[in-house]
Amino acid sequence: MKNMRAAAMAVAMLTLPIGPAFADDLVAADGNAALQSLYASEPVAKMIGEKAKAVLVFPSIVKAGFVVGGQYGEGILLKDGNFVAHYNSVAGSYGLQAGVQKFGYSLFLMNDKALEYLDKSDGWELGVGPSIVVVDKGKAKSLTTLTLKDDVYAFIFDQKGLMAGLGIQGSKITKLEK
Repeated sequence: MKNMRAAAMAVAMLTLPIGPAFADDLVAADGNAALQSLYASEPVAKMIGEKAKAVLVFPSIVKAGFVVGGQYGEGILLKDGNFVAHYNSVAGSYGLQAGVQKFGYSLFLMNDKALEYLDKSDGWELGVGPSIVVVDKGKAKSLTTLTLKDDVYAFIFDQKGLMAGLGIQGSKITKLEK
């Protein structure tokens, strides 16, 4: 019995440091997979991604509410296709709302100004700071490499569930120290 307890403690001590790193790897893998899926389904996203200074990807945001609501998800920042840092996206709301929804979104930071704002802000509240254009099917048809003039382009994808209203304005993005 004593040996079993000692063995269990040894396994726990060896795996605890690995646990959070493994979770970080999963978030990075999910972020990369979500971005590749977005590129496959929206060719204009791939075109914008090739011109972007960096891409912030939140593969899974969960939004729920009944009068009072909230949403949360974790994502990654990629520069030149390489992982740079982890971020979270949090939002709260109050009003006429009910339901649960899951979705993802990507922010394509097009210039140094947008990237510097993300780096220097103590949590970026979307809707404040660099200009953001949410790209829908109609907007996507008019975008070319010559018309990309805004600071940030956002794509919302993989919407599942039922909730009145969907948006990213008011979300606060914060870098996670992991």
